[in-house]
This record gives sequence, C-alpha cells and structure tokens, in this order.
Amino acid sequence: MSVRKVLIIGGGIGGLTAAIAFRQQGIEVDLVELQTSFKVYHVGIIIQANTIRAMKHIGLADQIVEAGFPYRGVQMCDAQGNVLSHVQGPRIAGEEYPSDLGMGRPALHKVLTDGVTKERCDVRLGVTFTAIEDHGDTVRVSFTDGETRDYDLVIGADGINSSVRSTLFGEAFKPRFTGQGVWRYNVPRPKGLDVAALYIGKDCKAGFVPLTEETMYILLVTAEPGNPMLPQDQLAGLMRQRLEGFGGVVGEARDHYITESDLVVYRPLEAIFLPKPWFKGRVVLLGDAVHATSPHLGQGAAQAIEDAVVMAEEVGRDQPLETLYRNYMERRYERCKFVVEASLMIGEWELTHDPAADHAGIRRQMLETLATPI
Repeated sequence: MSVRKVLIIGGGIGGLTAAIAFRQQGIEVDLVELQTSFKVYHVGIIIQANTIRAMKHIGLADQIVEAGFPYRGVQMCDAQGNVLSHVQGPRIAGEEYPSDLGMGRPALHKVLTDGVTKERCDVRLGVTFTAIEDHGDTVRVSFTDGETRDYDLVIGADGINSSVRSTLFGEAFKPRFTGQGVWRYNVPRPKGLDVAALYIGKDCKAGFVPLTEETMYILLVTAEPGNPMLPQDQLAGLMRQRLEGFGGVVGEARDHYITESDLVVYRPLEAIFLPKPWFKGRVVLLGDAVHATSPHLGQGAAQAIEDAVVMAEEVGRDQPLETLYRNYMERRYERCKFVVEASLMIGEWELTHDPAADHAGIRRQMLETLATPI
C-alpha cells in the first residue's frame, strides 16, 4: 500500500471519523487536536439517514442510533405551530435504521472517541502543527510539542478557520458571515413528541429536535445585521425576545425553560466553499475546512463524515495519488456544493422574505440528492 501512515489535523467530527475509517483500512494514524480535550457544545445535532449510512460503512451505525432518539421526519409549521407539511426521508441506511435521529453532540463525540480508542490511533491533545514540508514522496510535519514526524498523507480536518487551508492556499479563502445567527437551548421533551419541527416566523425561524426520552433542543435562526457581539450574560433574555410571536411547543419552551444564559449556545452563521482542488501535493482537506455551511439543511456534520469515509475508501484502493484525488473530488465536490448552496439559499429566503420560497420543496430535493450513494 502506497499510503501507510496518515496525519489527521483536527479532532472534530470529520477528523475523528477519518481516523477510524483510515485505521479500518490498515493505515497507521496520528491525530492531533489543538484543544486539550474533546469537549463539545452540550446542545444537539441532527443525524439524517445519509449520516447513518456513512457511519454504517465504519461499523458505528448501531452505536449512534442507540445513543440518539429516532424521530418521524420534519414538520413545516407556521409561527403558531400549525402544520403546513411533513417531510420524512427514506431509510437509506437500511430498513432496520431510522430516517431521522436527534442526539446530543457529546453523545456523538463519545461514539467517535470510543471508536478512535478502539482502533488504537495515536492521539495527541493540546498539539497542532507548526510547519508542513511536502517533499514529494513524503510530508514532514513539525509540531508544537517539539516533535517532527514523516507521513505519506496529511488530512486537514481543522474546521472553518482551517490553518491547514491557509498553509496550502494562503489567505485568499475566508469564511463569510451570512447575515444570520443560530441559537440553541436544551429543554424537556414533551411526552409523545416524536417529530422535529420548523416554525416559519416573520423575521426568523424556530424549531425543535428530540434528543432523548427526556430532552429536545430548541433552535432559532435570526437575522443579525452587522454580526453584533452579544453579551453572554444576556443571551437567555435575548433569545426569549427573538422568540416572541411563536406559539406551540416553541412558545411553551420560551415561557418556561429558556432562563439560563450560560446554557444558551449562540453562534453567528458563517460559510465557505472552496473551489477545486481541495488538495495540494500530499495534503488534502475535508469537512468544514472546505465546505462549511449554515445549518438550514442539517447537513454540516454529515458531509464531513461522508468526506472522511470516501477519502479512506479511496486511499484503501492503493491507487496513484492523482487517481485518488480525482475520485475524491468526483465523489464529493458537486454533492457538497449542492448542500452549501441550498442551505445558503434558504438563508437568503429568510432574510429577504422571498414569497417564492419553497422550504418543503428544497428539503425534498435534498433527500433525493443525498439518497444517492456517496
């Protein structure tokens, strides 16, 4: 095998998945993560059927289903919770698996970090690279802990503000603020609630996703002109203000549960889509480093996971580097481009109050597109 040892830079969802997938191809894996722990936000994440299918490729589908909460698709509602449409995707991972799954981000990370431990990857936390020297037949990487190691391939999975991307391509590619922000808060799940929902308001969109038998999370997407800095100690009050006008389950959560600012997770929405190529020499990028998008379709983590699975499969075929890269780009580029562009289109509809907006239609188009093999 021409690729025997790989370095993965970044210990997020894409990096951890890549580490597992490469080890299962019999490849030696080092993973470095700048943070000193695998700590993640306590709120939830949407897992759709294409994500479950990708996790099935690396033997972790059962684990994520067990750690999450299967639900019956997504309802599109008006601001008061009146159902306008209901979209549920196919069970493309197999009839034994759900089409939709909610789970806490810590629960997903535990599945992935347990997998990395089981596969005996060499993980170093609190460490990142200081230099990457591509010598043609090998890559020499220097690290912040003083070590220097040689690799056959380096994977940049270090997120939207990727230092690996900057090292490869300079500062020409930067994420841009989309004009919106997203708010998240975990609340109790009403008994019997087994769907997710999106409530389309006048100037924003809210919704909920079940996470466990006891919990769900409320999400809110708002226009945030100028990308303001919002005081952390005021976030609960600001979130409640922005939820004024919503009824149903969202209104109940606003009035009874959104009280602690420290439990609000707010992030401005940024996006980037890197043109071809996503590689240079023996260094290649995946996940948010090349296609970070807004959460309107719930596909950010899914596309990073798919990237990792596809790259490991192509490396495992023991083919020339040029063929590996060509196959990777052919399998990933248009798919990721669709997700980014469709997600940003929804954001534009919300910002401009476009009367032609077809939220249910674009969700159906997504389900059809992502049902195709990765």
